[in-house]
Amino acid sequence: MDKNQIKETLKLFAKQAESLVEQKLGDRSQIENQFKGLVRNLEQSVQGFLQPQRPIEVKVKKLLHFQGDLPAYETSLASGFDVRAQLSEPITLKPGERSLVPTGLSFEIPPGFEIQARPRSGLAIKKGLGLVNSPGTIDADYRGEVKIILINLGQEAVTIESGERIAQLVLCPVIQAKLVLSEELSDTHRGSGGFGSTGV
Repeated sequence: MDKNQIKETLKLFAKQAESLVEQKLGDRSQIENQFKGLVRNLEQSVQGFLQPQRPIEVKVKKLLHFQGDLPAYETSLASGFDVRAQLSEPITLKPGERSLVPTGLSFEIPPGFEIQARPRSGLAIKKGLGLVNSPGTIDADYRGEVKIILINLGQEAVTIESGERIAQLVLCPVIQAKLVLSEELSDTHRGSGGFGSTGV
């Protein structure tokens, strides 16, 4: 569904909603049910646009020290694919230590997207390994090697072998903000309440 189709769908939804209001139905529950039906139809109409069915193409470059196969999604509905350490020798991290671990890969990410690096849940629960900057951001204009900042948050030393899965990467859409200088901001019930202002 393209943008024009979405516009037409929204116009149709608006007309149906206006017609429903003009009917001045006395039964409130009947009005609510019909509105819910309209919303469901709208969601189904734009679902294909909001959730593309075909994958987004991302170019991947193997660097000279890369060994093994390209990353792949482990299941059909997985949101992330695993990347592996590419090491000349194993790395041992003591509790609290961190290290920049190379993956041997670089990416050409399409405009409007980023890749986020996230911890692997298996490593987190079994070995206490996490990412210092989680999620880490790989911008669409970056062409260098992707490296993962691993940290040992556990209580024992952990050794990382070459070829071991160390993180998962997730392709995510990006919307840039247009910053507009303003002397005043709109009021809200919360206002300037910061950390803990809504309770523990």
